Amino acid sequence: MSTASGIVGYGTYVPRFRIKPEEIARIWGEEPERIRKGLGLEEKSVPDLDEDAATMAVEASKNALKMSQIDAEKIGAVYIGSESHPYAVKPTATIVAQALGATPEMTAADLEFACKAGTAAIQIGMGLVSSNMAEYVLAAGADTSQGRPGDALEYSAGAGAASFLIGRQKSQFVAELEGTYSFTTDTPDFWRRQHAHFPSHGGRFTGAPAYFRHVLGATQGLFEKYGYTASDFDYFVFHQPNGKFPLEAARKLGIDTKKVMAGLMTPKIGNTYSGASIIGLCSVLDVAKPGQKILLTSFGSGAGSDSFVINTTDLLPEARKRVVHNLAWYVNRKTYLDYGLYVKHRRKLKSL
Repeated sequence: MSTASGIVGYGTYVPRFRIKPEEIARIWGEEPERIRKGLGLEEKSVPDLDEDAATMAVEASKNALKMSQIDAEKIGAVYIGSESHPYAVKPTATIVAQALGATPEMTAADLEFACKAGTAAIQIGMGLVSSNMAEYVLAAGADTSQGRPGDALEYSAGAGAASFLIGRQKSQFVAELEGTYSFTTDTPDFWRRQHAHFPSHGGRFTGAPAYFRHVLGATQGLFEKYGYTASDFDYFVFHQPNGKFPLEAARKLGIDTKKVMAGLMTPKIGNTYSGASIIGLCSVLDVAKPGQKILLTSFGSGAGSDSFVINTTDLLPEARKRVVHNLAWYVNRKTYLDYGLYVKHRRKLKSL
């Protein structure tokens, strides 16, 4: 039996509410244009009063299941990556699995590695299906990102989810997961202590020693491991804490920044943390043609990056037609909030 692994279905979810950087800047007396240009952001998504990482993961996973046409009972494992799980002790993964109808003959767990927990879930899924321990694995990343009021993160921290159904039958792949490579160190650039509502970060330290060292290290490591160069890929998706870092990473790697634009979603919906890089991947999969090659590199503070070689197949165009609510649909439906309503949404979310 083949030991390959691939994506047989994928789905996304983004809340409909938005707030613009200038509205946040107005409250704190900042210069809106400086914020907008400095972070490369147009607006960010905000969860509804009753939305959390679990509900968003469920919606994204329903879309993935619909695309795959797989019976949920065949899912052998569910892994949900997030740094905003609704419960400190009570798995998000079981909520998602039950909502999908995948229980009880399966295993499940929550993952946390800052913004790369979603790609860690994909790697676990690849291992389980390749070793025949599971026929299908659901791997998702979802976050209602936190940002302290007045902090730079408040302008960028968004909400959203992406989900992938991973299998081993090549005849079902919409995209083959050819290989993966990880680059990990103990770099304390971003953290949140237990009981703290908002994370802390190392300011400019989050750039060169953290994001760029790991994203570049993982991407270059992937090139070397599989014998590829930047010219071999049609698309690149990097973790996107803002709208500028992914483009700078591309330039440092000698990549044409045009190959990054299709997956650059943070300017439109904010940094969705565990969902950020994989929502970007979904954006690319929504427009890619069969036979194209995608490089995905995530980043999670603490710190580490996972890189993947992903090859689209002939099944992708037809599979996309099965999902009514694709990423573009979610991005384009918008209801704008003023800062007062935004605060109401955030406070309600913390009290759920």
